[in-house]
Amino acid sequence: MKVFRVTGEIRKPNLKTPFAKEVLAEKPEHAVEQAYAEIGSRHRVKRFYMKILKVEEVSPEDIVDPILKKMIVGE
Repeated sequence: MKVFRVTGEIRKPNLKTPFAKEVLAEKPEHAVEQAYAEIGSRHRVKRFYMKILKVEEVSPEDIVDPILKKMIVGE
């Protein structure tokens, strides 16, 4: 499993909110699906309001999320 950082923005009619989410996935496509599911569920946002700008693989040293870092690196 690899760690991916999915960045984008939520575009509601009166509001633009940027987001960055780190997820554990096999492929970038799976990371995008997981980000859609988590953000949509947490913030009650439909997928067509979310715009994914970038998906990048993150090295273990650059992981920001403490839970993912503990799972991958073991620190």
